Amino acid sequence: MSGIFHLDYAEYANGEWKHLPGAVTDEAPLRLHVNGREWATIMCTPREQDELALGFLRAEGVIRGLDDVRRIVVCPSGTCVEVWLKHDAEPPEPGRRVITSGCGGGLTFSDLSARSAPLNSTAKITPEQLFARMHDLYRAARLYAITKGIHTSALTDGERLLLTAEDVGRHNTLDRLWGKAMKQSIATEGLILLATGRISSEMLSKAARMGLPIVASRTSPTSLSVRLGRAWNITVIGYVRRNSLRVYSAPERIIMTAAQVTLL
Repeated sequence: MSGIFHLDYAEYANGEWKHLPGAVTDEAPLRLHVNGREWATIMCTPREQDELALGFLRAEGVIRGLDDVRRIVVCPSGTCVEVWLKHDAEPPEPGRRVITSGCGGGLTFSDLSARSAPLNSTAKITPEQLFARMHDLYRAARLYAITKGIHTSALTDGERLLLTAEDVGRHNTLDRLWGKAMKQSIATEGLILLATGRISSEMLSKAARMGLPIVASRTSPTSLSVRLGRAWNITVIGYVRRNSLRVYSAPERIIMTAAQVTLL
């Protein structure tokens, strides 16, 4: 299975050493070329590189969809991907590259402080649906079941998972989801993002561009992502467990019973 690096390791437990076979998450640089010119090097899990490249370019506003792409080729070694567009595109200036807090050094050419219009989505979800879909996310994490060291994200309509993506970088999982959505002609607006990793400002910025009104994670958001969630009217939810969660912004999208409203 791609994305997994098999190896042997030494384990010390209960006063004894053992040599065991095992696996870790594969990580490698991916060079992105657009119209024959090098644009960026992305540290990622080397699999489904075309979807990662498409989602990254869509998130950066370079393309609006597959109609803008003339051809995309992943080199035989899997270390580079060539994207040929139907329009000219100038590579970003080196000074505009921003290394984010994402695992592996997330890369974006956008200004994370730029304002986005508030999302006026009517999407809603119950706590019970969130618990169930997060459980589905864990079950869908195929690489995590083997390596225990990879991030997983998914898009859901509340009833079922529509798309899932795994990568060593949590920010890469969102680009992968957008690439998958474009290839399968799935509109992302109004869907819900589930993630296993921390909700950083870059994660929320990507969610805003995808039109995702609800972002939920098993762990915490950052202070900036909460502020952006409140400014952009995105429901930010953290610490989703078996029967508990924390809502940091736009709580009106969480459907509550009369008894739950009374407790608030």
